[in-house]
Amino acid sequence: MSAHTEARFEAKVYGQRLERAVELMRAASLDALLITPGPDLRYLIGSAAESFERLTCLVIPADGSTPSVIIPKLELAALADSAAGELGLRVLDWVDGVDPYQLVRSTLHAGSRIAVADAMPALHLIPLAQATTGLPASATPVLRQSRMIKDDAEIDALRRAGAAIDRVHARMGEFLRAGRTEAEVAADITAAIIDEGHTEAAFVIVGSGPHGADPHHEVSDRVIEPGDVVVIDIGGPVEPGYYSDSTRTYVLGTPSPQVVEQMAVLEAAQAAAVAAVRPGVTAESIDAAARTVLADAGLGDAFIHRTGHGIGLSVHEEPYIVAGNDMVLEPGMAFSIEPGIYFRGQWGARIEDIVVVTEDGVESMNNRPHGLTVL
Repeated sequence: MSAHTEARFEAKVYGQRLERAVELMRAASLDALLITPGPDLRYLIGSAAESFERLTCLVIPADGSTPSVIIPKLELAALADSAAGELGLRVLDWVDGVDPYQLVRSTLHAGSRIAVADAMPALHLIPLAQATTGLPASATPVLRQSRMIKDDAEIDALRRAGAAIDRVHARMGEFLRAGRTEAEVAADITAAIIDEGHTEAAFVIVGSGPHGADPHHEVSDRVIEPGDVVVIDIGGPVEPGYYSDSTRTYVLGTPSPQVVEQMAVLEAAQAAAVAAVRPGVTAESIDAAARTVLADAGLGDAFIHRTGHGIGLSVHEEPYIVAGNDMVLEPGMAFSIEPGIYFRGQWGARIEDIVVVTEDGVESMNNRPHGLTVL
């Protein structure tokens, strides 16, 4: 693969995805998909283009004719790194003074029923709706099944991402010490995430002591103290854009007997949920597997969020591992399993792995020790 294509898969992968999108559109009685920059565009043609005030839009007709890319002339370089050229897509570039929404309209049949990417900003959605056929549908139901079922190349990317973030957790003793602030620790972790093979650090949570009881705490200037329990939740993308996401819980010094006991329950809950993963079971049953272990130990009220979320080109995508989701798991689905316990004003803990459903069970992308790590 040449240097300019290292950030994507082979063109034939995207060709197959476009063909599948056409099949799904027809099944949904839609005539076209309009996809602006974001995870869907990267999934379909390997383009990591960004969304600006000037419209970039992939138009995929359901009639099987060649898809078009409407793109500002000054953004053509961004398209060069995608598979658009190898796929033979029609490129309609435009300059300031040209109405790009009418360009989109010119690629559509009159009265076309269209669906748009969920990531499309209102800046473009509203004029597109005005220029075409009114309020469009969401493309998510059309693309959901394709993006949820990861192929071998995607699973390999998730493995690489998981191994990369495992290497960062393995180095935590270099960064996490009493007397340092959360922000100082986070700065070192951010650098390590990139050093270990990610293109960026998408998120770094360092929740020390009482801050660990806030699942969405990021970092602060709080000084980490001896005896603190610290939640480290970190991740980022590896090329071609697939995310890692892993959480481990650490303690600075000797933990209290209560912390040891409750962490053991959390570890058992996370293990029970992983063990429950296999084709044919529902997403909500995985949530129940973790929740039941915690509830039986009197910790049900301390678990205040869902057990997991899908992952791939987005950090959070379908399937969601949550009560009420009766979606049946299939091979290739990838998601987190991350039960946690939180005691407001005191401490918190979470254990998170990314797993992929296999033909007969589950594969974990993360392999660092799951229990409380003493530093």
